[in-house]
Amino acid sequence: MRTRLGIEILLDEKVGLIKGQRVGLVCNQASVLPNLAHVADVFGGRSDFSLTTLFGPQHGIRGDVQDNMIETPHTIDERTGVPVYSLYSETREPTEEMLANLDAIVFDMQDVGCRIYTFVYTMANCMRAAKKFGKRVIVCDRPNPINGVAVEGNVTETEFTSFVGQFEIPTRHGMTTGELAKLFNEHFGIGCELEVVAMEGWRREMYFEETGLPWVLPSPNIPTVDTCVVFPATVHIEGTELSEGRGTTKVFELNGAPFIDPYEWTAALGKYEFSGVAFRPCYFRPTFQKWADKTCGGVQVHITDRNAFTPVIVGIAMIKTAYDLYTEHFQWKQSAYEYVFDKNPFDVVSGTDKIRKQIESHVSLKEIEYAWTEELKEFRTRREEFLLY
Repeated sequence: MRTRLGIEILLDEKVGLIKGQRVGLVCNQASVLPNLAHVADVFGGRSDFSLTTLFGPQHGIRGDVQDNMIETPHTIDERTGVPVYSLYSETREPTEEMLANLDAIVFDMQDVGCRIYTFVYTMANCMRAAKKFGKRVIVCDRPNPINGVAVEGNVTETEFTSFVGQFEIPTRHGMTTGELAKLFNEHFGIGCELEVVAMEGWRREMYFEETGLPWVLPSPNIPTVDTCVVFPATVHIEGTELSEGRGTTKVFELNGAPFIDPYEWTAALGKYEFSGVAFRPCYFRPTFQKWADKTCGGVQVHITDRNAFTPVIVGIAMIKTAYDLYTEHFQWKQSAYEYVFDKNPFDVVSGTDKIRKQIESHVSLKEIEYAWTEELKEFRTRREEFLLY
């Protein structure tokens, strides 16, 4: 039996939540029903409620904007004829004008299971605006594609919150979008009128392929579920001048730079004897972004056992070993990350400056991981009351 999505249940059993109302929909290209019909098209064709507004996240409502930090314009949706307001533009939060022609905001987005991703913060911003201007929010739940059991990594520090980490949660949170909405609303105090439409038939231990649902890439550089699995590891490389594989066909799986000896780096990583992962020395040439048209030495990350793989500490180990081996060439990312101009980009990615300072001070990997043990334990306890499955 396949998982039934929250959006299916809203449109069938729970349509009373929006019946006769003006509805704004937050969606992108991955917002599809199991038959691959796009939710915006389905909403536009319904007569029991009125689709009046669409909201698009980072990468646009159709997911065609390739890179980070490229804003998308407001426009009119050709299929439905309704206005599309970009929430990755001059504003990240809907304005009073954008909300004027609706009664409720429906949020239906596929997340990737990692804190360092903007969609759930677009959701939080919609919830804040709804609270401010007296609108309701309905979050239609979708699976955490890398399971809802594993929790790993450091918890974001308040002074390092950003659009890739607005709240004090760990890198891999093990929660669904709907569960996070409840956490943000109740524990972190947004306090909007919120309804979460839960899924049916989803279990916490599931990876996405076990749901029986079709996978549609949620953003241009997350093409597969395998990419989601490795993402909490190698997203940290975005905070450096190493390539995380953008401009290749294996983004986040291929990582490196022209100054890296792939065999040397592989050997250094092999000493940690990580479970569930293997590193293959390789060369690659990105077609765009970092090191475009330059041959890079590096590694391909091969996941051999998803349940044994601990991505966050593996990602930190990759950066630590590259820093230790190639200190004179290694650089933290030079340009701003997600429009944060007053902090080191790696610190923005990590949600702390402690990990960077530990790497620069050659602190052992065990000490780095141990430093987040207590805060991670506290988060595991805190999240329990918000779990739906």
